Amino acid sequence: MSKAILYDFLTAEASIYPASHGAAKEGDAIIDMQGYERALIICYSGAVTTDTVFELKHGDASDLSDAAAVSASDILGSEPTLAAATDNECEQFEYIGTKRYLRVDTTAGAGIAGAIIVKGNPRHET
Repeated sequence: MSKAILYDFLTAEASIYPASHGAAKEGDAIIDMQGYERALIICYSGAVTTDTVFELKHGDASDLSDAAAVSASDILGSEPTLAAATDNECEQFEYIGTKRYLRVDTTAGAGIAGAIIVKGNPRHET
């Protein structure tokens, strides 16, 4: 019996690098989903002084010039708000849409926060 190894089926990439930020922030990296069908988005915080609101953007242009907020029908769970009253939080949700490029932005917040996109369900070529 073959053992499925997560390492072979998942690829993690940072979309917001962990750093101090104030107010709204565009994500630091655009993630290319080519070859993958789904993504787990992990949003986390260190010391937060103002509630940090995360928003996933998607599109088909490599520079996300066509970026749009992801609709609720393309998300399992919900985009998190990490509260200022609770430091060192970690929340996750899943993207099940079909756009090629993703980026996590914050629409509000101040403090230290980051986001990782874990690409999963690799497509198998036949």
